[in-house]
Amino acid sequence: MKFIPEKRPIQGETIASLTAALAESGHPAFRARQIYEWLYKKRVRSWDEMTNLSRALRTWLDETYDLHPTQPILNKTSGDVTDKILLSLRDGSLIETVIIRAPQSGVGRDQSRKTICVSTQVGCAYGCKFCASGLAGWKRDLSAGEIVDQLLEVCAREDSRTDRADPSLASFDNIVVMGMGEPLANYDNLLQALTIANDPLGLGFGARRITVSTSGLVPQILRLAEEPMGFRLALSLHGATNEVREQIMPINRRYPLEELIPAVRTFSRHHGRMLTLEFILIEEVNDTLDQAERLAAIARDLHAHVNLIPYNTVEGLDWRRPSLRRQDRFLEILKSGSVSATIRREKGHDIDAACGQLRLKVEKDGVPTPAEAKKT
Repeated sequence: MKFIPEKRPIQGETIASLTAALAESGHPAFRARQIYEWLYKKRVRSWDEMTNLSRALRTWLDETYDLHPTQPILNKTSGDVTDKILLSLRDGSLIETVIIRAPQSGVGRDQSRKTICVSTQVGCAYGCKFCASGLAGWKRDLSAGEIVDQLLEVCAREDSRTDRADPSLASFDNIVVMGMGEPLANYDNLLQALTIANDPLGLGFGARRITVSTSGLVPQILRLAEEPMGFRLALSLHGATNEVREQIMPINRRYPLEELIPAVRTFSRHHGRMLTLEFILIEEVNDTLDQAERLAAIARDLHAHVNLIPYNTVEGLDWRRPSLRRQDRFLEILKSGSVSATIRREKGHDIDAACGQLRLKVEKDGVPTPAEAKKT
């Protein structure tokens, strides 16, 4: 399904496409750089704030482009300083963007390192058994502009609270494309959005600080390996054998480990960056010692870091997280096998921070009133 908006988001225009659109409409090409500066350096949120543009140009922009393709309707902050922003799109769809803070010694909450987790689809078609994003199925891909605007919404929230030597720099430290949807299933829009974020005239955000996550779409992994921008790659593995992985991730039937691992190895060889293997620990499903040993072998082969994630309870899914003892034993096996590994302890459980949880809850219970939202 493809949503065709009345006006396309301006955040989806590259500098080249915006220049071409201006020229086609009889406006000077150099205005594209000025518009980009207002959007991404000064980060204004209205056309009238673009004061060095003529009134005629601002009118054309307003008639041609949507400046607000996403609208925040709810923000929830957890006790562990994770923020989840629920955004409404022009067709009424809901998506989620998450701010994950890593507190730093000697600085306050707002000055901590921030990782922004963005969504790429409304829902998901891949049906991973642990994930809330796909419970209601896939609705549509996000446009490049809807992806970029999630970053600008975060900047709008964080700019005044983040101390930066250069105010034109993004008010966060890392981008992870790990929100709702399978990023590589929306490949073209994703790459356009990341190109805009990476552009020095845009957010100027370094590719090394952008991680793209995938459940294992082999052709797109190989395609991403050929891209000149050196993004990082995170593979949602969650099973170290085909038998176990297929219980959790239906995509494994299409792209089994015998195809997936060589594709990931190719990506790693092309870009020379350490990969991340995401591995959600689910009690009596994939938390066995055998799975740990097999995972260690895969990680050594790929020279990958393993990020263990104890299962985050999702209403409607019949899974459990292992005990702390089992989690720690799994980690010990990896480390004893000379594998770089960490456990990402649960974040945001009290605000439904697992992918898609808050969206499902709001769709079920209804959008809160402003007064109710303020209480959260």
